[in-house]
Amino acid sequence: MSLCLLGIIFVQGYWINNSFQNKEDQFVYNVRQTLMAVSKEMQIKELEYYYRLYAEVADSIGEPDKSTFREIVYTKADNITNETFIYSSGILEEDYKLSSNFLEVDVDSINFKKLYNRKFSTTIKASVDGSSSNVESSVISVKRLQEPEQYQLRETFKDIAQRIPIHKRVNEAEIQSLIKHQLQLRDLKPEFEFAIFSNGLSTKIASENFVYEPKSPLVYSVPLFLDENRNYKYELLVHFPKKQQYVFSSVLWMGGLTLLLTTIIILAYYSAIKQIIRQRQISEIKTDFINNMTHEFKTPIATINLALDAMKNPKISENKETMERYLKMIREENKRMHAQVENVLRISKLEKRDLNIKKERLKLHDLVEDAITHVQLLVEDRGGYIKTHFGALKSSVLANESHFTNVIVNILDNAIKYSPEAPKIDIFTENVKNSVILKIRDQGSGMGKATQKKIFEKFYREHTGNVHNVKGHGLGLSYVKRMIDDHQGQIYVESEKGKGSTFIIKLQLIS
Repeated sequence: MSLCLLGIIFVQGYWINNSFQNKEDQFVYNVRQTLMAVSKEMQIKELEYYYRLYAEVADSIGEPDKSTFREIVYTKADNITNETFIYSSGILEEDYKLSSNFLEVDVDSINFKKLYNRKFSTTIKASVDGSSSNVESSVISVKRLQEPEQYQLRETFKDIAQRIPIHKRVNEAEIQSLIKHQLQLRDLKPEFEFAIFSNGLSTKIASENFVYEPKSPLVYSVPLFLDENRNYKYELLVHFPKKQQYVFSSVLWMGGLTLLLTTIIILAYYSAIKQIIRQRQISEIKTDFINNMTHEFKTPIATINLALDAMKNPKISENKETMERYLKMIREENKRMHAQVENVLRISKLEKRDLNIKKERLKLHDLVEDAITHVQLLVEDRGGYIKTHFGALKSSVLANESHFTNVIVNILDNAIKYSPEAPKIDIFTENVKNSVILKIRDQGSGMGKATQKKIFEKFYREHTGNVHNVKGHGLGLSYVKRMIDDHQGQIYVESEKGKGSTFIIKLQLIS
């Protein structure tokens, strides 16, 4: 059972950890897809913006029916440096023919077109008087095209946009909206912060609480505005500060349910093991009880049989004094067996709550004095004493005379039985607020801490290596505890091995 339980706990722990890892991997994948979609959408929006500008200009100036060259010119002036930058991009169409002999076909010739995309840049720096000087011109690239117009426009717009500062190309609200939208499409709603970096340095575009953490697993990046060679200058960084909590929350209910069920299994297992151990202990205690009870009955029965056999002797039957002694012996042993049976039946009735206990106003001191008379001869026979020290000025309590007297007698009887030498017993009373405290102190063998916790349990007796070393069957103090509880009182014991014990009873006073 233990191995199976450990196996279940291990499997459940592994499953929860595996589920968490899968959720985290899924989160990372969705975040990367989100950032790629955001990057693509930002670039498309920018190109669409330039397409619209181009379309408006083209519609306003018109275009020749036959055109072999289409060109876009972009001009930017810098008032601080007095420089004017001119960028031009166009498509050049060249016609050429191949002869039919070369192609081995029955036609005169076939027309082909070579399409080239050429790009030029020119920088003009004006002098102080406004005249132009220092003209620098260069060819950026000349490439053959497959899709002339679309390719030319797209790459031209990219080149133009690269010369504009990033904070003029995008804004924080737009980026936040795009990221949030893409995350919602993937059913993700985590908190995030973002920023745009250029060559490892931050730009003006960043959310308010963004904190840059290099190589942090909470930060993800994606390149922005790729050129025709897949190069990029800007990077979008998105930080998810509560990523772990968000991922964990996605498996929380399943993990919580698993943990709850596992806890129930552990508690049920613990309860089952505890019951098994408890039942084994009860079995051992009952075996001891039967042995003790058998011994308790065996002795008086044997004594009675011996007395009866002796009484059959004619010499003894004629001796009146001897007959009286044997009859008294039989009576006492019978009374002893009757008391043992009555004690067991009393405990049984207490468990079933069938015992009707009527209470009345009594003096605790009177009850103590009455209980002492029941054991006085036993104490004197062993050369001991019982001394009373009544310090309580008030001792009126609500109690049942018979049962509460038995309570005190049982405690005194234990003090006598567990005193290896002459029993020395002191009884104290005192008032504490609205209560009266009764202390019964002996100088017997005492008991350890473990025994003190169990002495009020039914059938419990301290093992001393010899079950019958002290007569009894573990019911006396159980009866005492139940009676004290029924009288709304409290009882506890203070003891030390070899130094005796003190039983303390606390009862409420009545006016």
